[in-house]
Amino acid sequence: MSSKSIVYVLGITLCILAIPALLMRFTNEVAWGPNDFLLAGVLIFSTGLLLCIVKKKVFNKKLQLVLILGVILFFLLLWAEMAVGVFGSPIAGN
Repeated sequence: MSSKSIVYVLGITLCILAIPALLMRFTNEVAWGPNDFLLAGVLIFSTGLLLCIVKKKVFNKKLQLVLILGVILFFLLLWAEMAVGVFGSPIAGN
């Protein structure tokens, strides 16, 4: 993995994290703490890196598509579980 890819993923992660940071200044509906930003940053950054790895290392286009969709689905399910506890697991914060 090149350092250019890592910087690119880091930039996208920071841009995504800027959204709730800005919203917190204008509304009380978004109330994230430092741990929320840290966890979201790690999750988004690691997902981005994993997508870059799949794109670079897997040459079969069908397998690449399946793996990318799987990574995105896993990210969305994990995010939803941590946010609202869809499955009621211990990571939901219950």
